[in-house]
Amino acid sequence: MINFLKIILFPFLPFYAATIAVRNWMFDKGIFKDKKVDATVISVGNLTVGGSGKTPLVIYLLDLLKKKGFKAGVLSRGYGRISKGYVLVSDGKNIFSSVEQCGDEIFQTVSECGIPGAVSENRVEGARRFIKETDINIIVLDDAYQHRWIYRDINLLVIEQKFLLSRNFLVKNLFPTGNLREPLNSVKRADAVIINRKFSNAENIPDDLLWYFEGKKLFIAKYKATGFVDIKRKIDHSLNEFAGQKSLVVSGIANPHSLFNVLNQNGVNTENRLVFMDHKNYSNKEIQSIRKNFYNTNSHSVITTQKDAVKLVRFSKEFDDIDIFYLKIKIELSNEKSFNNFITDKINLKK
Repeated sequence: MINFLKIILFPFLPFYAATIAVRNWMFDKGIFKDKKVDATVISVGNLTVGGSGKTPLVIYLLDLLKKKGFKAGVLSRGYGRISKGYVLVSDGKNIFSSVEQCGDEIFQTVSECGIPGAVSENRVEGARRFIKETDINIIVLDDAYQHRWIYRDINLLVIEQKFLLSRNFLVKNLFPTGNLREPLNSVKRADAVIINRKFSNAENIPDDLLWYFEGKKLFIAKYKATGFVDIKRKIDHSLNEFAGQKSLVVSGIANPHSLFNVLNQNGVNTENRLVFMDHKNYSNKEIQSIRKNFYNTNSHSVITTQKDAVKLVRFSKEFDDIDIFYLKIKIELSNEKSFNNFITDKINLKK
């Protein structure tokens, strides 16, 4: 059905392509001007619709900056939130917002990293307020590659390996026919490109795409599953504790296939699945559906993602008779030392 709609929308592709081309040209020529804020700005973004692994990289960066002694915070648009405008999510010690008010990704980030966070559709004004209300001097922008109104000192581009390897016309083309937000030649704006292979084996960039990456700092990332966390009790469990189990897998993320793959790799039966749209805002209707499927399939437990967990935790009472866990993952870089030095050298150079 989705592919059929993409084909139907194909005639609109030239209009979208022209709009993107004119917009980028106006920024490149200085007709549209980006604005600086009183902090070092690191942008993390992608070129495609759907999950490429931006949030795990943002968390990695914030942990790195925190360990190095920098005063860093995260600023996001807050996709999927019910609020509007600027919202201070956390000052690094206290969380002031619910996940519904700020969005699942930033709520997950500030909860895990213990750093200041805010959301704002207008990144420039949001950054300025964020700096005033906290003592940060580094802002990590989540999902801001296309938001060119704010000046960034480091522009990081995350691309999923699976996308680069795809030969599907309905994947490699521009939106609305394909998954690209803007053409691949927009890679030229990146200071560094991170190719995220997630849980797949590393493969070479196809020869016909290599020229897009010429002269670019290139890093390879992968996901590592580290265990399971009990959502209600906040207790950690090892991966092997779930081997051989028949679980109900609940997912509300853009690309759930990597979740299924890693669970299968660790011996978890994932035949029973409930897949919702990305950034799903769960209500009692979905909770009852999860409960019904759990009992109808005689599942041992419910397994979900960390992004879903921050929204499902408020239904702990409804899950009092069901064990529910999220898969804990982290991102790893094959050339970690080089990447860390690249980031810190760029920051120190600005000083």
